[in-house]
Amino acid sequence: MSKTLIVVDMQNDFIDMALGTKEAVAIVPNVINKIKSYVDNGDEVIFTRDTHQSDYLDTPEGIKLPVPHCIEGTKGWEIYDGVYVEGCKIVNKPNFGWPNWFMESFDEVELIGLCTDICVVSNALIIKAQFPDIKVTVDSSCCAGVTPETHDAALSTMKMCQIDVI
Repeated sequence: MSKTLIVVDMQNDFIDMALGTKEAVAIVPNVINKIKSYVDNGDEVIFTRDTHQSDYLDTPEGIKLPVPHCIEGTKGWEIYDGVYVEGCKIVNKPNFGWPNWFMESFDEVELIGLCTDICVVSNALIIKAQFPDIKVTVDSSCCAGVTPETHDAALSTMKMCQIDVI
């Protein structure tokens, strides 16, 4: 049985730039260790990258969150130094959740990254809906939300939807 780690949006803008938080900075060592364990075991690691264009502020998301971030090609869009492992797949997703997970083949999935309450929960729920019979796990020590309260709310939501939260 193969295991897949999905590292959600561990990008500069979510860690210590436009939308960064101290909680996001604090999880970086845990995220690096988790990725290393998967790579060392020969398991698959997929990175997602929130990807917006220069017209971001004119989009529905930009109107509701008027903070330009993860503009393709900028420093904020890049995966945080020391997190990415060469040769791993990167999915550039234009919004919260990647609807094309169904094109992958998963036996078991674990998600980590940012933000728990937006992109992690969105992708976890999409994967659970598309693959209802596989084990889906989220490691809370490798996630951070916009606020600690919304992080906890997202973890509760995922638990209610039969996603294992560790």
